[in-house]
Amino acid sequence: MENLQPIPPSPMFGGPPFPNSEEFPKGTISVKWEDKPGGAMLDFKPNVVYQSLGGEDQHVQVIMPASMFAFPGAPTPKYPLIAYVPGSAWMRQNPMMSLPRMIQVAQAGYVVAIIEYRPTDIGAAFPAQVEDAEAAIRFMLEHSEEYGIDGSKIAVWGDSSGGHTAVSVGIRGNVPCNVVVDWFGPTEIAAMNDYPSGMVHHGADSPEGKLIGNKDLIEYPELAAAANPIGWLSADKPTPPILIMHGAADSVVPFNQSVRLYNRLRELGKETTFYKLEDGGHGMGGFNSDECLNVTLDYIAAHLEKN
Repeated sequence: MENLQPIPPSPMFGGPPFPNSEEFPKGTISVKWEDKPGGAMLDFKPNVVYQSLGGEDQHVQVIMPASMFAFPGAPTPKYPLIAYVPGSAWMRQNPMMSLPRMIQVAQAGYVVAIIEYRPTDIGAAFPAQVEDAEAAIRFMLEHSEEYGIDGSKIAVWGDSSGGHTAVSVGIRGNVPCNVVVDWFGPTEIAAMNDYPSGMVHHGADSPEGKLIGNKDLIEYPELAAAANPIGWLSADKPTPPILIMHGAADSVVPFNQSVRLYNRLRELGKETTFYKLEDGGHGMGGFNSDECLNVTLDYIAAHLEKN
């Protein structure tokens, strides 16, 4: 016992780096590495109820960087929040479809909340989806200590109908938001049928018709206009930076929908970046690539660092 060396303070508790062992048996291979900011270990909190409306619970799926050791007194790092709204044509969502990608996002050092909102399946017309996303973000911020969130760094990201919701949340400005990511989201729904598409977008039973209360967009142009996030933009109202990505060969949401948003943002002097994915489809063909994910995470990180 008298030969035992004193134990230095662990790096987890603010101590210096623990020394490497000097042992190196013949045939051993030395590995150099660089850790990811959030580490590979994650904690998953499924089906967290953030509100109950209309007799139904709405949930967030929370993915967060985790520590292998959670000793009392250990440092509790804070991570930026990415509120992610998956696409579903505004109907009932399957948040598990987004899980593989969002696990990668959380491993990059983010707390991710996959947001479920009231669907048009149960008659939840616009702006129910946007209001629910805002409520989910408020819930996450109210529980920032529990989930390890840095409340000063918030990104809102969505794809397809979720992109429409994410842009709407960012432009409305009712909740904190530093940066928005819009992957191939509708932005001016009454104009969708003016461009080639694999589906009809104006009928009462179309996704867009259900969004405005099961009404034809041509017969109710005022309701269609009210559901356009572009219409809420103004030169004097602050707008977070918006990253737009859209597949050039999207057969569901016409590419022109993102062109319209991008042009309007630039007309008003807003900060925005637009990526056109050549041969990219609707959520497939490019959007599952590392290139798209890295561009998105780099954009988010660059703008969160400013806060």
